[in-house]
Amino acid sequence: MKVAFDSRPAKSTHGVGRYARCLLGALRDLGACEVVETHQPRRCEVFHSPWIDGAMLRCPVPMVVTLHDLAPLKRHGQYLRSTLRFKLRYLAVQRAARVIVPTCAVADDVESVLEVPRERIAVIPEAAAAPLHARPAAEVSAVRARYELPERYLVWVGAMQRPDPRKRVAALARATRSMPLVLVGPTGPWAHELPGVTLTGAVSDDELAAIYTGAHALVFPSDDEGFGLPPVEALACGTPVAASDVPALREVLDGRAVLRDVADLDGLVAAAESAERPAPPPPAWTWEDAAQATWQVYTEAAGETGCSQIARPKHRAAALVKDA
Repeated sequence: MKVAFDSRPAKSTHGVGRYARCLLGALRDLGACEVVETHQPRRCEVFHSPWIDGAMLRCPVPMVVTLHDLAPLKRHGQYLRSTLRFKLRYLAVQRAARVIVPTCAVADDVESVLEVPRERIAVIPEAAAAPLHARPAAEVSAVRARYELPERYLVWVGAMQRPDPRKRVAALARATRSMPLVLVGPTGPWAHELPGVTLTGAVSDDELAAIYTGAHALVFPSDDEGFGLPPVEALACGTPVAASDVPALREVLDGRAVLRDVADLDGLVAAAESAERPAPPPPAWTWEDAAQATWQVYTEAAGETGCSQIARPKHRAAALVKDA
C-alpha cells in the first residue's frame, strides 16, 4: 500500500508536530506500507492528514484525518478566528473515510458535534517520544545550570507563542504556591510578562527529559484537552503529575496522577507540591502500537469507494461552522 502522509506539521513546535514526527517515524519502522511525504496524494492509495489544516474537501483518494480536539467548535467565543479558518476543514473532516482521534473523549465530540458515525472514528492514543525517559543526576544538574533553574521546582510544558485559553498558564502563574514555577516551551511576548516564573524557551528533547526528571512535579491546569501529552512524558521521566480533572486527562492518566477540580487551581498547585516519588509508570502504549493501529486504519480506508462518495452529516456541524 502506498500512503501519502502530509508531513508539513512535523516542523511545528506544538503537539501536532510531535504527533506527526513520532507517527511518521514509527510508520517507516513498521515497514507495512510505503509512506510518501506529500500533501498532494495523487498516485497513492490513501492520504493521511495528521492535522486539520491538511484536510481536503475533494480528495482524489480515500482520506484519513487526525483530529486532535474540537476546541474551536466547542468554544466559539475564545477561538473565533480559528473557527473561521477551519470552516471548510471541518466539512472535509466530515467526508473523510476515517477520522483518527487520541481519546474516547474526542471521539464523543466528533460523533456528537460533527455527526461523524462512530464506525468511521478510530481511537489511537499517543505516547512519549523515545528520548523522554529519566535522566541521570549529571544531566539534570547540567540543564539546571544551563537554564538557571532552582533546586526544587514545579514544571509546565507547552507552546506559548500566543495565549491558549484552555491551558490557563497565566492563571497558573498567579496561583498560590510555595515552589518556583518553570515554564518550558517556545514563547511569545505575552509569556515574558507573566509574574514570578522561569521561562526556558524551546529546548531539545534531551534537555526536556532532564528538566522533567529534575522537577518536583508537573502541574497541568488545562480545563480542556484532547489527549494531554506532557503528563505522559513527565511520567515517562519518573516525575509525578497533578492535573485538572477533565475527561481526556482522566481517560489517559487512569489513576496515574492526582486530579483536582478545574475550579480549584490553588488545590491543584498544592497537590503538585505535595506529590511524592516514585511516580507511577506511564501508560504502556507506544508509538509502535500507534503505527500498527494507524496502518489498520489505512487498510480500512483503502477499501472505501472514495471520500467524495461518503455522505455528509445533515445538519448540526455545518450549522455550527456557518454560525461561527
